[in-house]
Amino acid sequence: MGRDHFQLAVLIITAIVAGTIGWSGHVLLIPVALAFPILWACARTRSVAALVSAGYFLAASRGLPQGVATFYAFDLWPGLALWLCACLSFVAVHTILWTRHSGVRPYSFLVAAVLMAVPPFGITGWAHPVTAAGVLFPGWGWWGMAAMTAGLMGLVNRIWPAVAIAFAGLWLWSAVFWTDPKVPEGWRGVDLQMGSTLGRETSIQRHRDLIATVKGSAVRGISNVVLPESALGLWTPTVERLWLRALQGTGVKVIAGAATVDAGGYDNVLVVLSGSGAEILYRERMPVPGSMWQPWRTLYGLSGGARAHIFENPVAAVGGSRIAPLICYEQLIVWPILQSMLHDPDVVVAVGNGWWTKGTSIVAIQRASAVAWARLFAKPLILSFNT
Repeated sequence: MGRDHFQLAVLIITAIVAGTIGWSGHVLLIPVALAFPILWACARTRSVAALVSAGYFLAASRGLPQGVATFYAFDLWPGLALWLCACLSFVAVHTILWTRHSGVRPYSFLVAAVLMAVPPFGITGWAHPVTAAGVLFPGWGWWGMAAMTAGLMGLVNRIWPAVAIAFAGLWLWSAVFWTDPKVPEGWRGVDLQMGSTLGRETSIQRHRDLIATVKGSAVRGISNVVLPESALGLWTPTVERLWLRALQGTGVKVIAGAATVDAGGYDNVLVVLSGSGAEILYRERMPVPGSMWQPWRTLYGLSGGARAHIFENPVAAVGGSRIAPLICYEQLIVWPILQSMLHDPDVVVAVGNGWWTKGTSIVAIQRASAVAWARLFAKPLILSFNT
């Protein structure tokens, strides 16, 4: 094996390892993903940069084909299509913007990082290295984002060894003194293990079981209970009346996932309920592309699919608190949380329905990402998932 082939093999293998470990679902391992900018900068040609980018991204998102296959009852092709299309987007951006000129490289990587953080490329901008800011700079907020951005630019420059050493020191310090985000007083997130039946089993008994779970959780000063995505199924007047009667006199607010349907499609939403009324609190900004969000259907005059409210409702009010809601897929990408943080919310509320991810690390990655962002901005965090 020639020297060039050996270097290529080392770069690709290291990129795969970085993607696998960095996105294994452990929040303190996310900084391993910062090896990717270094490897990208070490590529000697554009084609090598493409292979390094593909190795990192495919490894980081490795659970997607299996998860989507489970969602579609063992049909692997939708998952593979989404996986490869998302990879193509990531690779195209980092390949086109790669340059051998070291003076220009930090700015080209900055452009790539920004493109992968915001729509349209940011729609599939998973495994973004900037997420490591929450581990390296907990509590720094926007200053931490600025430091992380400068650090990413430094990692693709000739000074990368000094930047890497500085990041390693911050990583070690953070690991030693790490604390998870606080749960705000009066709030509780409920995890469920109802599998694929959650949101699909619409019997009155299922709702009564959920109501009993809420009442069992609303003890010792808990006044806000959060249930996972899709917990209420289809949001109908009958479901609303049932829950309102059950909550009367309890003083408890319930924030739960549901779906609202009309002739044009549906919205994946969070609903807030109490004994005095109910309202739609939040409409998902970015549903899962392909399986939920299908914008191409309108080109053929077809209805159906989830709507994407891309830059709408970044925060919502629950009582005297302003929350930053994140539903499932939104926890894997960058702009929804940053858009919410521009409004300085009081608490981050992250929910998901991850039954289809069984056997993968997807839910663990979602949780780790939410924890990292909450720690960066020093915000309390509520998590609620169904598996």
